[in-house]
Amino acid sequence: MSERAVSGSVGGLGTGASGTIEDAVEIRLPADSAYLSVLRTATAGLAARLDFTLDEIEDLRIAVDEACAMLLPHAITSAQLTCRFVLDPVTLQVTVTIPTTQGQLPERDTFSWTVLSALAGEVDTGLDEEGRVWIRLRKRRHTAGAA
Repeated sequence: MSERAVSGSVGGLGTGASGTIEDAVEIRLPADSAYLSVLRTATAGLAARLDFTLDEIEDLRIAVDEACAMLLPHAITSAQLTCRFVLDPVTLQVTVTIPTTQGQLPERDTFSWTVLSALAGEVDTGLDEEGRVWIRLRKRRHTAGAA
């Protein structure tokens, strides 16, 4: 049986774009759908920490799963999937990154992209300087009195 590593780190010392301290959690795991339950659980726990509603938490869990499902078929063999969570008082940002075989961005005119946008609010994708494809989800917590 081959050994596969799951690693993670938690930090709270990063500085966000607004100059405020941000909480960040990064998880690295094998690019295999068998490990996605780890990300779904982490997503739920971190969203609950920000007092997201049960519906918002479930939406995020599904969105993270969908983002990974869009990237995994294009992953390089034995690649690691990286998931970075950045928390601020009302927003959870999740960025899923993976090295892919062709560096091709996910199509934005697909049903999967529509689902991501509906569940997460803000969704973006890109290619980093090392040729890894990423999908970033940003979900804002519904606050009392907000329209």
